[in-house]
Amino acid sequence: MPVVLPTLRSRLLSRRALIYASSSLLVGSGLTVYYLNSGPSFPPSTKESRRPPPPWTPPSRFDNLRSLKASSQQEPFDLLIVGGGATGSGAALDAASRGLKVALVERDDFAAGTSSKSTKLVHGGVRYLQKAIMELDREQWALVKEALKERKVFLHTAPYLSHMLPIMLPVYNIIQLPYYFAGCKMYDILAGSENMSSSYMMSRSQALETFPMLKQEGLVGAVVYYDGQHNDSRMNTALVMSAVKHGAVVANYTEVVSFYKSDEKLKGARVRDELTGEEFVVHARVIINATGPFSDALLHLSSQASTNAACPKPTSLSATPASQHKNIVAPSSGIHITLPNYYAPKTMGLLDPATSDGRVIFFLPWQGGVIAGTTDAPAPLEKDPIAPEEEIRWVLEEVRHYLSPDIKVRRGDVLSAWSGLRPLVRDPKNVETSGLVRSHMIYVDPQGMLTIAGGKWTTYRAMAEEGINCAVKEFNLRYDLSGNDRGSPIEKCITEDVRLVGSDYWGRNMFIGLIQRYGLDTEVAKHLSESYGDRAWTVCDLAEQYDETDDGGWPLHGKRLCDLYPYIEAEVRYAVEHEYAVKATDVLARRTRLTFLNAQAALDALPRVVDIMAFHLGWDLARKKQEIRSTVKFLESMGLKREVVDAQYKNVGGLPEPIPRGWRQTLVIESERSLRRIFSFISTGLESFSSGAKYEPVVIDGWPAVPPVYSRAKFEKGELVALRNAFEAFATEASPNVAPSHIYTSAPSPTTVMLSTKSLPISQVMQVLRKVPGYQEMSASGLNKDLDYVIEEAGFKGRKEIGFEEFVEICGDLKEITFAPAQVTHDSSRKHRKAIPVEKSGGGV
Repeated sequence: MPVVLPTLRSRLLSRRALIYASSSLLVGSGLTVYYLNSGPSFPPSTKESRRPPPPWTPPSRFDNLRSLKASSQQEPFDLLIVGGGATGSGAALDAASRGLKVALVERDDFAAGTSSKSTKLVHGGVRYLQKAIMELDREQWALVKEALKERKVFLHTAPYLSHMLPIMLPVYNIIQLPYYFAGCKMYDILAGSENMSSSYMMSRSQALETFPMLKQEGLVGAVVYYDGQHNDSRMNTALVMSAVKHGAVVANYTEVVSFYKSDEKLKGARVRDELTGEEFVVHARVIINATGPFSDALLHLSSQASTNAACPKPTSLSATPASQHKNIVAPSSGIHITLPNYYAPKTMGLLDPATSDGRVIFFLPWQGGVIAGTTDAPAPLEKDPIAPEEEIRWVLEEVRHYLSPDIKVRRGDVLSAWSGLRPLVRDPKNVETSGLVRSHMIYVDPQGMLTIAGGKWTTYRAMAEEGINCAVKEFNLRYDLSGNDRGSPIEKCITEDVRLVGSDYWGRNMFIGLIQRYGLDTEVAKHLSESYGDRAWTVCDLAEQYDETDDGGWPLHGKRLCDLYPYIEAEVRYAVEHEYAVKATDVLARRTRLTFLNAQAALDALPRVVDIMAFHLGWDLARKKQEIRSTVKFLESMGLKREVVDAQYKNVGGLPEPIPRGWRQTLVIESERSLRRIFSFISTGLESFSSGAKYEPVVIDGWPAVPPVYSRAKFEKGELVALRNAFEAFATEASPNVAPSHIYTSAPSPTTVMLSTKSLPISQVMQVLRKVPGYQEMSASGLNKDLDYVIEEAGFKGRKEIGFEEFVEICGDLKEITFAPAQVTHDSSRKHRKAIPVEKSGGGV
């Protein structure tokens, strides 16, 4: 022992041992510091977020149009940007922040196209990284690396509109677990210092605890990685308003109809105000094409430019020069659906990296709902594309594969469905042989129009920077028309550090100040804070006080447009006065996101939104009706079926009625109602007289016999009572092998049930349904086949008798597959309903 201790001491205190110990301590300390400082950086909390920021009111749309008209050949804009989506708005902000004189025009509303119909992710793209590694594709690798850098900038410049989101990859094959984990770690490493938070593995039990909706069978574990998420159209609006704050002149609903050129280069455009029809010329040194999937249309106009500075419209088609441009954009459709929030946790997304056909599906919580998508398929170029029914069913089918079998994924749970067009581009110098790419492209055509196309939301800022750099260099914008040097700032992009409108005085706890000052619901206050940033104070200043809370009730301010969602009436006023909203769709789809979350809720809120806008914009009754018609048409592109609207508003002409203001509008509305009642009575009376029958509307236990329309609940009010009565009329005392069922008593109430011992022969289900209003309208030809399918899917095949609860289950499933979306035939006036199997569609809207 005496010999061992000195030897051990000498070894432990040797120079080598001390070096090892010191090195280990330093490495361990460094890793600890790195870990403690890793993760997302949050804006510092300051006292400034407890009070409103300095007021700012942007110039009105009328003032902007006047500024556009004031341009001339002697005093042109430096840049005329065509397109008000992410790319165009980002380019306007970039150029205006450098000190350039910028104009931006948009044919529709800002973010009306692809920029409001994205997957809502701010991401590098794990699938692109996989392709880059597996195919040794340097272009894909560069695309991911650029996007990961921009992701960090994105979250810094608009912290209230974007946030970090963990996304789970469930693993059902143990061999895939290290593969996915290594891929996510590579994603982290590629992000470098811009990484948000480290990916990690989850055990089976942890995955189920975090995401209880997951399918348990075969689950091995999960890998979780981090990406960003944002509110896309609100982000687009913030970009536009930030550009305006830096001096840009913007106008929505202003379409370019022709160009003129001087010295073979474009120098201006004739534009038309879509609201008034007025046309005028905007002069600019450079034209930038940022119209996304519609880029080719503008390139064709460019090749047909006139040499007349007045940009006269051609007198005939033959007078229009032939276009020399070859298309470089191939639109690709991506559809998304919105499901109720019970389909996923509030703070965890899900990625299916290997669907049945190789595509990727995201399943993400967003704004109180759950988004599922996206698809990727060639599509025709159209303004408001409609999500194809087969694509919606495909998404539902893929979602169903990952969810627990006790969750029935129904077609009826699709609250909204939309389709966005991605602009995939070809090399314009080699159109015939070049393939499509997903990265962006900068192209200057022979007439000098600069086109920025392709890319994605995450890289909008980098695309804008590259485009403006090209414009400054190509067209010598550092010098004005007189040759004066405007300095190096013109050549330097600063948008990495330009915080968007609403960010400067915003803090994550700002919503508490809104509650304390204005007496808002907590949900409403959080929504306003996360949608408007520090501009939420201005929104609240426009909020009216609740009439019903004069006695000291709560909340004091913030009347909701819809009880299910936190959008309030003051947001409509703010959108009109501060964000250039001029149509109801602007408010419902892009200033608020109600249309994307729930098309039916948007329809219900439509009359009130139109009424508020009418008050501020001076609309008469005819304009209010026109606005309702056009918005309903738009809602049809968002998944709302026309049959639902017709059935819901059958008694008022098939459309929501505008809210009348004043005695004249009230008189007109009441007169129209009276005329409809008279015509309805006359037509019904004539039909009854010709058939010799007396007209009597069929009502059973308070449930009218109208064709059922889709509802998120399987049964309408009073429908269960009608089903019970029909069941009781045919049922007999149950056989011993049929379990008793709970049914309502003859005076049903929410808390009163009795145990039924009756059963119904399964062969008589069809006969019973023929006695129930609503089910009488089902097509007899395909109903038997549907009924057989439902009985087999529910597990009742081979049974002789069923109880009431089993009968109700069959009825509910039968409704889901029978009342499917109408399929339009070649004759648009003829429609038929197509049955969709439950496991293929989950029912029908």
